[in-house]
Amino acid sequence: AEELRAFDGRVRRGLGLGTTDASRGSSCPVRPALPAPYVVELKIDGLTVALTYRDGLLTEAATRGDGLTGEDITANIRTVRSIPLRINNRVRLLSVRGEVYMPKEEFAALNREREEAGQPLFANPRNAAAGSLRQLDPKITAGRPLKAFFYDILVAESDELTIPGTQSQRLEFLAGLGLPVNRDFRVCANIEEVIDTCDYWIDQRHRLSYDIDGLVVKLQSIAAREELGYTAKAPRANIAFKFPAVQEETQVLDIEVNVGRTGAVTPLAILRPVVVAGSTISRVALHNEDYIKEKDLRIGDWVMIHKAGDVIPEVVKVLTDKRTGMERIYAMPRSCPVCDQPVFRVEGEAVIRCVNESCPARLRERLIHFASRDAMDIDGLGPANVNQLVDAQLIEDPSDLYHITVEDLLKLDRFALKSAQNLVAAIQKSKQAGLDKVIYALGIRHVGKGAARVLAQHFRSLERLQQASAEELQTVPEVGAIMAESINSYFGQEQNQRLIDQLAAVGVNMELPDTDRRSSDGGSLPLDGKTLVITGTLSGFSRSEAEEAVRRAGGKASGSVSKRTDYVVAGTEAGSKLDKANELGIRVLNEAEFVQLLQNKGSVE
Repeated sequence: AEELRAFDGRVRRGLGLGTTDASRGSSCPVRPALPAPYVVELKIDGLTVALTYRDGLLTEAATRGDGLTGEDITANIRTVRSIPLRINNRVRLLSVRGEVYMPKEEFAALNREREEAGQPLFANPRNAAAGSLRQLDPKITAGRPLKAFFYDILVAESDELTIPGTQSQRLEFLAGLGLPVNRDFRVCANIEEVIDTCDYWIDQRHRLSYDIDGLVVKLQSIAAREELGYTAKAPRANIAFKFPAVQEETQVLDIEVNVGRTGAVTPLAILRPVVVAGSTISRVALHNEDYIKEKDLRIGDWVMIHKAGDVIPEVVKVLTDKRTGMERIYAMPRSCPVCDQPVFRVEGEAVIRCVNESCPARLRERLIHFASRDAMDIDGLGPANVNQLVDAQLIEDPSDLYHITVEDLLKLDRFALKSAQNLVAAIQKSKQAGLDKVIYALGIRHVGKGAARVLAQHFRSLERLQQASAEELQTVPEVGAIMAESINSYFGQEQNQRLIDQLAAVGVNMELPDTDRRSSDGGSLPLDGKTLVITGTLSGFSRSEAEEAVRRAGGKASGSVSKRTDYVVAGTEAGSKLDKANELGIRVLNEAEFVQLLQNKGSVE
């Protein structure tokens, strides 16, 4: 509530309206009060899209992409039944922003179908919606239960219709054109009504048939929004309200362990199923032995859990006052639960590991990682298919994938001729995934996808990376002593060297072309040699999309601010990185200036 009142105070001072008692600020010269200052809208948890209608016909649809082009999803959007292909043709040009989502019940039904078919499950409705819209075959999208809501006019040109001047009227305008609009918005006369509305949705959000991840409070007057403009830190005209985490009690029925691709043995609490923030939780990660001891967690304990970030289940605390004396202290296994080989805990680490490279559990996880989107991006090779390949003993390491034939796959369950041909084609296509993806796919400890990009750009071939000493590695930005040691250790192991040789033998590309960082006309890219840091929440980009836009423009997206940083891009709720930038005198850009930087060949006014 205090954050919302502070927002109201900033808005009123910015518009010269003075402040209310609730906003707790000093008064300014007062002009006539706005009749209904705010609109509160539900923040739909889906995929943001932009649609363009020309003379009433849907002509273009894109994801928000990198803020410049986006990803063309026109063919797939045309299959979403709730989105009209034609609207009132008195609007010559209309570009709108909205959210495509999948309702909860339809999501659950889709996952049941996928489970029965042996296909990987979607983690949540948002991922399901995004994956459905990004299908290569529109027929697949057409078969998915997608819906949409639209809430923003980006561009509008009409000789006959007047575009309304308030947010609520614009929502009605969009609805009048036949576009689906969420009717659960509320016009609030003051910030106290906004707070009441937020409190209402904290309690009532779970009755909705779709997921929301908060609320958006917007200034009602469009003209007033334009007058307020933006600060480097946040847009002055709106604010996002995040829901507090919901906590529930449940009981720990048992503790099991999973074995990951690096051999990490991770304990999982098996819970008495409980509904938290709209979804049923039956297990939660316990991370490592130290975590269990620190919380004094025992089998049979009652615990309080919540969803961290409203997404990931987490144990908040153990309810020790509910103990009966029947609880059991848990001890981590001394051997791998899958291969029965001894497990070890490296000095200085909290995790115990299975070091058997032939462990079936490790192989499965390594293959899932190798085929993932951020690695070799092998479409169709999810957990279910990996399990089949391992169980059939068709693969013993990732290089074996490139020897699999259509005939091999046809011997397995759930593979028809077309699906077998598609998977073999996807595997062969992955040979040209790129050096950074190969480095990430190898699964070197401490080397994430960001570090893999940096290493690929610096060394430009896997051979050069293998030959680098720890000292040379540490000259690369973002590579410290621990990562350097891990890289050297990986390449020093015979089985890893054998894998790399085998991947090279089947034709996996392990070099970065010299033209990789040049523009299509042979000139330099807009952000060549520039380092940018993204902080806070941007309205037109996710964090990964903004960083990818920087990289595609030739720049480096860093995770920390230093004297070597050229720009800091600050969105809503920017924190310590913004403070650090101001302290060092580094130029801070708002989102509009960031887009201008990308468009203006690396310069901004």
